[in-house]
Amino acid sequence: MVIYPRSIQSIFEKNLRPNKVLMLIGPRRVGKTTFIRNYLKAFKAEEILKLNGEDILDAALIQERSVANYSRLLEGKKLLVIDEAQHIRNIGMILKLIVDTIEGIRVIASGSSAFDLHQQAGEPLVGRMSTLNLFPLGQLEYSKVEDFKTTQENREERLIFGGYPELSQYSEWKDKEAYLYQIMNDYLLKDILKVDGVRNSHKLYSLLRLIAFQIGKEVSLEELGRQLGMSKNTVERYLDMLSKVFVVYRISGFNRNLRKEIVKNNRWYFYDNGVRNALIQNFNKLDLRADVGELWENYLAAERIKFQNYTQLHCTNYFWRTYDQQELDWVETEGDTIRSYAFKYNLNKSPKAPIGWKNAYPEASFEVIHSGNYLEWIGE
Repeated sequence: MVIYPRSIQSIFEKNLRPNKVLMLIGPRRVGKTTFIRNYLKAFKAEEILKLNGEDILDAALIQERSVANYSRLLEGKKLLVIDEAQHIRNIGMILKLIVDTIEGIRVIASGSSAFDLHQQAGEPLVGRMSTLNLFPLGQLEYSKVEDFKTTQENREERLIFGGYPELSQYSEWKDKEAYLYQIMNDYLLKDILKVDGVRNSHKLYSLLRLIAFQIGKEVSLEELGRQLGMSKNTVERYLDMLSKVFVVYRISGFNRNLRKEIVKNNRWYFYDNGVRNALIQNFNKLDLRADVGELWENYLAAERIKFQNYTQLHCTNYFWRTYDQQELDWVETEGDTIRSYAFKYNLNKSPKAPIGWKNAYPEASFEVIHSGNYLEWIGE
């Protein structure tokens, strides 16, 4: 299996400070454990205490919340590492006592559920915690080990199979498909069903499939509820949970000037194209598909999210559409700066910014992101 350098490395090192908790979150199988294991090579084995929150014995070691217990456990240690930390009861209070009383200790806590981990650790660790996200592999990481020609040759497969690191060990198309079905069934859906209040796996799967067929479109929670026989509030709660276990994320409509701008409904994208294609059970090549535009849009959106996170580009993302059908796929605001984009896989002719957009936001930049220039936008 190819080991790719992860773009989070420098931010991770900067945020791992004495008497602070560094929380690394992301979906299962994106490489959190491998990344941490590689990072730990810089330390001597006797300087590290490693625990797994899913191991009952490991979890029991830190359940006694006392300075004496933690002083004994961490004597001579520079680093405490807890994998799947969300499974440890009262983890927030435990880590607060550790970083407040054990001089110089650095703590890494990783997990696959932002919902559980923030719920368990959030309030006690205010001012004591940094949070970083690790995503499936992105172009920023591929570009470190492959040249432009290789990237172009691999583009179709990345649109179809996404960026889970373990895919690199499979050369056959069918093996890649099988791996992604396993990811979806054994990890993603299983994690979601562990979240309190989610009982109906069939409805959850159906909801995800409906979202998967609506990439680049505004999603009405009322309409989803009608199709699924669920209330709008339940649909909203399920989507919120899906976002907190890193399956999908929400983009809102941009609105500052015009009453005719659409802001009521959101658009939803998947963090990984492969997961989206597993849900709709379609791993056909691009020349046999009718949804290339949707694949391209989801891919660019997810890659841009990775780029923003890893380069610490602090901006807010939107789409823009009006009731008279003028639209832009992507809008970013960074302070007073507004950047707008249209996504086109094949650029037959270069579209211009919509008239309504130019009139309302003359200060905004506009660019078409297509298969000839996309690498500069997502991290060549």
